[in-house]
Amino acid sequence: MEEATKHTYIIDPENAGELARLMQQDRLLTEGMGGLFPEGQQLPEGGRVLDLACGPGGWDLEVAFHYPHVKVIGIDISQQVIEYARAQAQSRGLENAHFQVMNVMEPLAFPDSSFDLINGRLLCGFMLPEAWPRLLKECFRLLKPGGIVRLTEMESPLTTSPSYEHFFHLGTQALKLAGQSFSPDGGHVGITPVLPRLVRQAGFEEVRLRASVIEWSMGTEGHYPVFKDALLFLELVQPFLIKMGMGTKEELERLYQQAVAEMQQEDFCALWNLLTVRGRKPGTTDEATL
Repeated sequence: MEEATKHTYIIDPENAGELARLMQQDRLLTEGMGGLFPEGQQLPEGGRVLDLACGPGGWDLEVAFHYPHVKVIGIDISQQVIEYARAQAQSRGLENAHFQVMNVMEPLAFPDSSFDLINGRLLCGFMLPEAWPRLLKECFRLLKPGGIVRLTEMESPLTTSPSYEHFFHLGTQALKLAGQSFSPDGGHVGITPVLPRLVRQAGFEEVRLRASVIEWSMGTEGHYPVFKDALLFLELVQPFLIKMGMGTKEELERLYQQAVAEMQQEDFCALWNLLTVRGRKPGTTDEATL
C-alpha cells in the first residue's frame, strides 16, 4: 500500500510482531482503564462510533459486541491490520463492526456530522505535532452536535529498572529528533500536557481529564501482560532508535537484555500512566446521550 510506505510509525505497522503486540495491548488498555467507557457515557440507539488508528480492532470489536445497536467504524493506515480486523469481525458475526484503510493525518472520507463519538488511543506513536490540530478539526467536523471526542495518551512508564528507564529515554530523545514530540527537550513523550489545550482550541467544550494507572510491579496481576508488551516494544523499536543515531545494534541489544533481567527481579516496581481527554462538540441532538 502506498500510504504504508510513507508512515511515521516508530514501529512498522505491517510487522507481524507488532500486530501481535497490539492485539494484546488492546485488551490490556481496556481492562486497565476500567472498561470500554469508564467515563460512564451511554451510546444512543443507532449511534455511530469512529475509532482512529484502530490497529487490529480489539476495542472496536468489543464495543460492537456490547452495543449491537451501534455501528462502529475503525480506520487504520495498515492494509494488513484492517484485513485482520475485518476477518475477526466476520468470524464473530459482528455485522455492526466495519474497518477501512485511512490515514488519520489526512482528511477523512466521511460526511460532516457522521458520528456520535470518536475514539483514539496512543496516537503518539506516529502523530506529528502539526498534525494534531488538523486531526482535532476533522473530529469536530465529523461529530454530530453534542458528540464526544475521547483521546487516551501516555507518557514514559515509571519503573525501578535503570536499563528500562534508559531505553525509554532513548526513545523519547529519538522522537524529539524525528520531529514527533511536543517535549521541549526530549525528556518525555510530551503529548499529555498539551492535549487538553489542543482539544479546547479545536472548539470542544466541557473538556474533562481522566487519569488511569496500570501497576505492573513484580507480583501484581498486571506485571506479566505489561512485561510482554514491553518486551515486544523494546525489541521492535530498535530499528527506529538505530536510524535516529541512539546507539548501535549491539549496544541496544545489551541494554535490552539488561532491561529484561531487571524487569523480572523480585523488587521490580512499575506504573504505566494514561490520560484520557474528553470533549463535547457544542450543540445538542435529540438522541445524544453521551
